[in-house]
Amino acid sequence: MPDLLIELRSEEIPARLQRKAAGDLKKLLTDALVEAGLTYEGAREYWTPRRLTLDIRGLNARSADVREDRKGPRTDANEKAIEGFLRGAGLSSISEAHVHSDPKKGDFYVAHIVKPGRPAEEIVAEAMPEIIRNFPWPKPMRSGAASAKPGALRWVRPLQSIVCTFGSETDETHVIPFEVDGIVASNVTYGHRFHAPEAITVRRFADYAEKLERAKVVLDGERRKQMISADAHNIAFANGLELVEDEGLLEEVSGLVEWPQVLMGSFEESYLEIPSEIIRLTIKTNQKCFVTRAPGAETLSNKFILVSNIEAKDGGKEIVHGNGKVVRARLSDAAHFWHRDQGNLPDLETLKPSAEKFDLDLHKPLDQRMAKLDALNVTFHAKLGTQGERVARIRALAAELAKVTGADAKLVDRAVVLAKADLRTEAVGEFPELQGIMGRKYALLQGEDASVATAIEDHWKPNGPSDRAPTDAVAVTVALADKLDTLVGFWAIDEKPTGSKDPYALRRAALGVIRLILESKARLPLTPFLEIALTALRAQKPALTSDVSADLLSFFHDRLKVYLRDLGARHDLIDAVLTSDADDLLMIARRVEALTAFITDEEGKNLLAGTKRATQILAAEEKKGTAVADAVDADLFRLDAEKALHAAVQLGSGEAREAIVKEDFRSAMQALSKLREPVDQFFNDVLVNDDDVSIRANRLALLGLIRSATGTVADFSKIAG
Repeated sequence: MPDLLIELRSEEIPARLQRKAAGDLKKLLTDALVEAGLTYEGAREYWTPRRLTLDIRGLNARSADVREDRKGPRTDANEKAIEGFLRGAGLSSISEAHVHSDPKKGDFYVAHIVKPGRPAEEIVAEAMPEIIRNFPWPKPMRSGAASAKPGALRWVRPLQSIVCTFGSETDETHVIPFEVDGIVASNVTYGHRFHAPEAITVRRFADYAEKLERAKVVLDGERRKQMISADAHNIAFANGLELVEDEGLLEEVSGLVEWPQVLMGSFEESYLEIPSEIIRLTIKTNQKCFVTRAPGAETLSNKFILVSNIEAKDGGKEIVHGNGKVVRARLSDAAHFWHRDQGNLPDLETLKPSAEKFDLDLHKPLDQRMAKLDALNVTFHAKLGTQGERVARIRALAAELAKVTGADAKLVDRAVVLAKADLRTEAVGEFPELQGIMGRKYALLQGEDASVATAIEDHWKPNGPSDRAPTDAVAVTVALADKLDTLVGFWAIDEKPTGSKDPYALRRAALGVIRLILESKARLPLTPFLEIALTALRAQKPALTSDVSADLLSFFHDRLKVYLRDLGARHDLIDAVLTSDADDLLMIARRVEALTAFITDEEGKNLLAGTKRATQILAAEEKKGTAVADAVDADLFRLDAEKALHAAVQLGSGEAREAIVKEDFRSAMQALSKLREPVDQFFNDVLVNDDDVSIRANRLALLGLIRSATGTVADFSKIAG
């Protein structure tokens, strides 16, 4: 069966777009082929900075004929109905139709329509121009003389050539002819821009990939990544160093070169006084280079690794020299930022009111930056005020949270007022990714407590499901206050997440609160602290009068369900313990854990069955209006099974309540498991709906005791099974 080779060659495609674009090309064309009635054995996409390639194997040479029977009107229908049928079926006269008989409906016309298959070449030639013209680039551009004309081709960078060959392994391939904006499909491509700019004639994929390799183009993006990674590790090892891994940078660099050449450069050791995070980001962001360190060291070495697209005759000396000049210039800027951030601001007199407001020491650089942040009235959100106002709110909330988390109140307060200060540092201005990290470094330099410095770095963590959560009590307290203020604020101005849109990352903030509480094992009832945060906000913004606690608590419940399900908890067990007013997330999680262990045990399964039966009978009778006694009367018991169940319920529910008070949910479950045999015996021996009204009402009340006893732990009616 024939194979199809497609290449779209252009000027350099941005590295971040290449992988997705190759996947889009594969999906768009294979979908079009399948829709047209073709099948194929396999398809694989490739990409380099200058080309998107698609290799489709085992493509049908022709689509199958399609047969369709189109039912028409009765044979005695009026002339207009018959004419409409002929037009729709593509028949020239009624004699071309067939007459079918139905015992109930009589005789009617049927058109047997055969749509002949089409050659694959014709289908590809029809589909490709449409795909190219409507390709989903995020920011396509027009280029060349044709760009001034209406309907000109828009591509991510100027499209230069198209390869489209078709043929089987045993036959000679041929070009499928089509044209897009004057670019005609052919069997000609070009190799490396500098090493092999001459035209290359290709046939099928194997021939194409081999000739490109000889022309200094490694077509497979994953192979380029492997080559870069292996060479970078080897050159670092040869110099007694280790490579600092960076998967994102590796992906980007592999999209910048077609013929990767890995080289090592260096800079002056004096720049190593700059924090490693700044050095790494400077070199990565500006020069797309990797950094190295001594094996096991936390700080970096003065050697960096670059990836060139040229195999230089001098072994890369000039390339290394040129990159080194730029790296030194950038590091010089970074050193300037680093030293400036440790110095005094020029306008300290103007910062005194802000310093007094937040108890800041203007002899310390980080305190000065916080005072500056407040004095400049830097906006956090138009409806929620400035960063200074926000810090004041977080400060009030954190003071209350510290009483629950057990963190040192003075350290919490100090961490809160300095947590946002590094926003006014030049290092964070240049590299926003360093927010918190630089705050910690500057805090340690000015002699802050280690817990304060840690809290400054960690107050915005966890920043996603895979990010680490703070463990220090001060950091946990500040992080909770920061996230709760964010959530309450945006709820108060009705900027809640909708569908897939969450511009302020409020789902992430809620997940962060959940992880902070569960991982630090904090007994933290949410509702009171939501109210404290709302009160602090209203003191600044009196117009915000809405009560958000109930709705926000429901949002936390939804996020908690997702989090626990991701950890393997069953959704029905979560629903069984989660009530609308439950705001102690740690207790909810512990109940789910205990219930999960209990319900997988044989006794738990049997008790669940008996409890659900009791609950269902009671609910059905309550719905019918059957009388249920207010309390169980032991004098109305007629059978031993009633007496045994009543005694077991009293004993088990008492022990369960005592265990719950101690927050020992496993023991509570174990206490309830004693009901298993009495419940089973009760349903074997006792007819609940006795003819005697008083006995029936008493037995239903006994079922109510079962429901109440198990309800202290979970709502068993919501558990599946």
